Formats: sequence, structure tokens, C-alpha cells
Amino acid sequence: VEYAQDVARHELPVDQQEKLEIQCGDIRQPYKFNDNKVFDSAWILLGSMAHLTTNNDVIDCFRSACQSLVPGGTLIVELSHPRETFSMVECTRNGWEVPLEDDSGEEYGELQIIWGDDDDYFDPITQVRNFTVSMKLDGIDEESLAEMALDNGDLQSVKQVVPMRLFTSQEIDALARCSGFEVAAMYGALCEEVEVNDDNEAFRLVCVLRKTE
Repeated sequence: VEYAQDVARHELPVDQQEKLEIQCGDIRQPYKFNDNKVFDSAWILLGSMAHLTTNNDVIDCFRSACQSLVPGGTLIVELSHPRETFSMVECTRNGWEVPLEDDSGEEYGELQIIWGDDDDYFDPITQVRNFTVSMKLDGIDEESLAEMALDNGDLQSVKQVVPMRLFTSQEIDALARCSGFEVAAMYGALCEEVEVNDDNEAFRLVCVLRKTE
């Protein structure tokens, strides 16, 4: 939440920052916004829905979103492409580095992130994969570590196993119908020009769900 607020301060004009309302909660539970606001569109990005590993969890999430949308409103869901479910060898591991900057914009190190491991277990019945996620601070001097309250290298690296479900497009269609939505469109990226079945360009499953209730 603090990171989102910091990004908002840097990216949004001051008058828009005042309109921004950040809430932290369980996406499976209904939430009442101030003045019972309803919205034209809601988004679940970065594969966040993969943490909902049962059908009941997904239906609760969809119904929660549905009640906060206007009639005909949309729910945009971004997930791993189904290709990952059926060709695990190709999509087992990837990593990237995030530069760390101080308040003046000076870089003082980087955060290395590795998502997935060759030995991660995949259950073909539940379609849940135990993703290994590791993060490591690199290139940071002792003074910076002290400011970050990291004593003698403690917590400079973290590794955790995170269960995540891999979805197919037909599952999303069925779960949407159970929750007051219909599938309006599917894309292979957060771009309308990328078709979901494009073997070269499609790398995500982006579902546009329209409220029908």
C-alpha cells in the first residue's frame, strides 16, 4: 500500500492524487466504497487472481467485483497465458532486476527477482503450481544497509514458495457465467491488437468480462 501511494505521488497530478482512494482487503469479500460508489471498470492485473486456487474463491472475487460495477461495466483480468499450463518446460523460470534509487534519484543497488524454478511442482489435477520466488539485494553498501535496518546482511535475500493456479480460457468463461458476467473479449496482452491465439505475440491471457446482471 505504501508503495502504491508513493507511485501515485510521483505519477499523478496533485488534483488527481486527492481523488485517489487506496484500500487494502480481501478481493473475495464485498467492499462498500464511500457513498456506495459504483464503477465503470475494475482490473485484476499481474496475475493476481492466480492466488485464488479454488473455484469458490474465484466466484467470490467475481461476485464482489460485480456488485461494485455499473450495469454493463467491465472486469479486466490479466493472467498467465494457457500455453504455460500445457508447456511447462517453456515457462519455468524468469528473472529481472529492479534498480533502487534514493530520494534524489541516485541508484544505490538493485533488487534481483527470480520467479519460478525448474523443480517447482505442478499438480495437473488442481492446476496449481508451487512457484519459488526469490529476492536478493545486491550492490548495496553497509551505510545503505544500516539505513534500511538490515544488520550484517540479515534479510538481504528471501525465498518463498507460493501456490498459484493456472487457468484456461474456458474455465474463465464458466466462472464468469456463474458470477454475473459474460466474456466480451480475450487478448494475448494488454493490447487489443494482440490476439489471444497469436503464437508469436500472445504471452498473457487478458479477459474482458462484462456485467450482465
